[in-house]
Amino acid sequence: MQFKTKNKPTIHINIVCDDNLITILPKITYLGIYIRDSINWSCHIEYIIPKLSSTCYIMRNIKQFISPKTLKTIYYSYFNAIIGYGLPFGGNSPHAIKIFRIQKRTLRLMMGCKNRVSCRNLFRRLEILWFVSQYILLLMLFVVKNKNLFTLNLENYTKTTRQFNNFYQPITNFTIYQRGVHYMGIKIFNSLPPYIKDISNNARKFEICLKQFLPRHSFHSIEAYFRYKSITSW
Repeated sequence: MQFKTKNKPTIHINIVCDDNLITILPKITYLGIYIRDSINWSCHIEYIIPKLSSTCYIMRNIKQFISPKTLKTIYYSYFNAIIGYGLPFGGNSPHAIKIFRIQKRTLRLMMGCKNRVSCRNLFRRLEILWFVSQYILLLMLFVVKNKNLFTLNLENYTKTTRQFNNFYQPITNFTIYQRGVHYMGIKIFNSLPPYIKDISNNARKFEICLKQFLPRHSFHSIEAYFRYKSITSW
């Protein structure tokens, strides 16, 4: 596979092994995740959409025969499990809005609401994280469990500032990298409330605190999360 960006011309490379020309593929499957050479995650999202739709269809058919508690258990066992697998990698893709729409449709189904009913209260009543909040949660858990992959500001600067214990944010103009795990992980972590960042050395406490913080705020998008940070920092 030859990874590329849409603004760069493809470089034709011939790789030969044992006199056999290696075929270049536009997409591959690795550990259940579909990866495309453009790294926009559209391929993987299109792969899981039918699975999510099937789960929603099954829940609609069995809803009348089971209790709301059992229905919620099924949601977490199937729907949520499908969403969560590989979410830190593709959760910030523009194509991920399709997953969020199915999630809202599923919640309306679970609560017996019409299609145009706002889901804001439904998420709170069911105590289910919005798709974006789940993305933030899983990405932050990845960050705190892999701190060796990140650099603190104190390692690059000698002057003490309020951002001293934040992660160093590299400068880049590539949108693909800006949407990726490393760059977005740093940006979201640095925007967390200080009381959550201060306990990031204890992964278990960090997870509990983050799970209490995220349901209190209806982050329907990454932009909404960063707007919350800018408002509270005044």
